[in-house]
Amino acid sequence: MTSYILLILFIIIVLFVYNFLQHPKFGKAPSGERLTRIQNSVQYKNGKFENQNFTPDLAEDANYFSVFYKFFFKKVARKKPSDLIPSQKTNLHELTPDQDVLVWFGHSSYFIQLAGKKFLIDPVFSGNASPVPGTTKSFKGTDIYTVDDLPEIDYLLITHDHYDHLDYETILKLKPKTKKVITALGVGSHFEFWGFPKEIIIEKDWFSRVELDENLTIYTTPARHFSGRRFKRCNTLWTSFVLENNNFRMYLGGDSGYDSHFAEIGEKYGPFDIALIDNGQYNKDWKYIHNLPEDVIKAIKDLKAKRVFPVHSSKFALSLHAWDEPLKKITELNRLSDHPVPLITPIIGELTELKNENQQFTKWWEGVN
Repeated sequence: MTSYILLILFIIIVLFVYNFLQHPKFGKAPSGERLTRIQNSVQYKNGKFENQNFTPDLAEDANYFSVFYKFFFKKVARKKPSDLIPSQKTNLHELTPDQDVLVWFGHSSYFIQLAGKKFLIDPVFSGNASPVPGTTKSFKGTDIYTVDDLPEIDYLLITHDHYDHLDYETILKLKPKTKKVITALGVGSHFEFWGFPKEIIIEKDWFSRVELDENLTIYTTPARHFSGRRFKRCNTLWTSFVLENNNFRMYLGGDSGYDSHFAEIGEKYGPFDIALIDNGQYNKDWKYIHNLPEDVIKAIKDLKAKRVFPVHSSKFALSLHAWDEPLKKITELNRLSDHPVPLITPIIGELTELKNENQQFTKWWEGVN
């Protein structure tokens, strides 16, 4: 009788999981002509995309059991802030075309207006960075912006298809006000599945050029990471971007571990006036797919960056460090560096002037518990 009950419970769980995985939030795997383009990529090997150099999921001295145990059972002081994260509301509808600005929404989501065009990068406004509702909630105070606060977006840039960068609820709401989507190979399959017109989706391999107009060019560049929204990983490509406006260049980094690609990008496209580099949700156990703060210092030099905006922090707890550790560490390491650069560290919503090298920022995290 007991075995019969266990069998019934097992079947119920399997049916529940299967039904849950049918939700459109999980997107759709590439197929048809899109899959053919993917298979022709030099990055696609053995049935999946690969990084330029061998990239294990975990460090040599780590294993999945220890990572699982530490993540769910290790107590971390101040993993989440007890106070509200400070923020301010900038009216993005009132920006004049001559303003070259950036507004950060926390984590790796931000808005750029450059040369009169409006860009939105990896937006997550749903308050959750997981397919399971309520499991990876944003910190209090970080969700003051909604899609309604955004103007029409000329170019929506998506670095890869992880949930903290490609948010289903946000993307659906953005559909009426998005003119073009620029992303990496395969990611467009999700957008088509979610009802975006095929003709507005631009998918590119690494080292591709997309000329937007006579003043603006986008390049897709490597990152050291992985992808996937279901159980199968790496069936879509991950990328970083270079945004160029005449002689002004920005590096828009997605998620990445440290590797030779930073120096390669610096040589081919640098120097950069501003580089946005992920600095958060790191851990030595997965150091190959997310920069440690000391890696960011090396990447700054490799990219030949004049100013750096450390992102991928201050909104979600996706690792085991204290919520403010990334900003504390990068600030101190940069200060001690042989070649320190100005750090861009605005509060959420603060207007960052892209071409004002003298703009000052506070260490706002020091006043938050």
